[in-house]
Amino acid sequence: MTDPELAALLFLQFACILAACRGLGWLASRVRQPQVVAEMVAGFLLGPSFLGWLAPDLQTRLFPPATLHVVFVISQVGLVLYMFCVGLEFRLDHMSRYGRRALGVSVAGIVAPFTLGSALALVMLQNGGFFTDRVTAVHAALFLGAAMSITAFPMLARIISERGIAGTAVGSLALAAGSIDDAAAWIILAVVVGSFTGNATLALVAVLGGFLYAAFVFLGLRPFFRRLAGSVERHEPVTPAVLATILAFVAFGAWFTDEVGIYSVFGAFLLGASIPRGVLSREIHRVIEPLTTSLLVPLFFVYSGLHTQLRLVNSTRLWMMTSLVFLTACIGKGLACWGAARIAGAKSREALAVATLMNARGMVELILINIGFQRGLITPTMFTMLVLMAIGTTLMTGPLFSLVWEREHEPAVAPSLAADRLP
Repeated sequence: MTDPELAALLFLQFACILAACRGLGWLASRVRQPQVVAEMVAGFLLGPSFLGWLAPDLQTRLFPPATLHVVFVISQVGLVLYMFCVGLEFRLDHMSRYGRRALGVSVAGIVAPFTLGSALALVMLQNGGFFTDRVTAVHAALFLGAAMSITAFPMLARIISERGIAGTAVGSLALAAGSIDDAAAWIILAVVVGSFTGNATLALVAVLGGFLYAAFVFLGLRPFFRRLAGSVERHEPVTPAVLATILAFVAFGAWFTDEVGIYSVFGAFLLGASIPRGVLSREIHRVIEPLTTSLLVPLFFVYSGLHTQLRLVNSTRLWMMTSLVFLTACIGKGLACWGAARIAGAKSREALAVATLMNARGMVELILINIGFQRGLITPTMFTMLVLMAIGTTLMTGPLFSLVWEREHEPAVAPSLAADRLP
């Protein structure tokens, strides 16, 4: 395939991807599901599991193997920019204000699913067919434990904003706990990826490189960003030069963290989190986010869908194992967060709302399992099972939250936590 032919086919792919995502997005909005749910389902439908089964020749012509590496590269750019935008929305003040409660919910939401996921990983490792041959018991336990522990912080934030509870204690507690959860899960994943080579030196480079980068960003770059934000606050616009400078830092951070053996999105997220909240962060987010979420991120979902082969889960044993993965994810995260919130003083309904939100996994889960797949940790069968878990837990979050929290004639802020409402 020549370069002009490849470019032409890519434009056709983009058109089909955007049409599928937006069409399903309209349907999703009818049942109060976020756009990310539609994009996850669209990626699944355009892959071999549905379109490849319904019209295999069409699916092969539309997404031939020769174009997948290009889709992958563009999707990685989208992921880096997406996680940078997530970092821009990351609120450190949530953790400081609700630190004790959030830490309790977060620890429970990490320890319980991580423990259950690790135990399940050992069982799956013994059965074979889920992890690659090079994976040790430690790697399998850490990876699946991290996969079970993750919370889709961006989706959680979007649901909270859409439902009008961003200023409530329930919303703030869920945001703070979710942010701590994700930070811990990414650190675990960084350790797994960094140590997977079996070379202790490379693992040490990954861990030390990550800490060095975090120190550089928050101790070195954050003061610079604070001064830059101050100048923007004084009614100086975010010029193309300022935007290009920040994007250059994002690209460097993505390169550095990938180079030391962690992953590019880790660097982009930390850089976004280091920029002070205010006009600067809002303007950068306003410029970058629309193109990223409308065009680049859907490519990632489709790329994931192209590697999701439902026909690999082709036996009663595999479907039972898939169900066990799903139940482990829901029980470990949901029950633990509910119990921790109750211990922290929340009423049962409030605790259920927090637990429901924390069980959302969404795109962050797909990023994590794609990393595991690309780095040779899991097989295509395991990848498909985890994708189904990610889609299932994401689909159930909105309806369950509405059932638990949005009851007619009840106040938006429950009395037991109303005093903690943010100003």
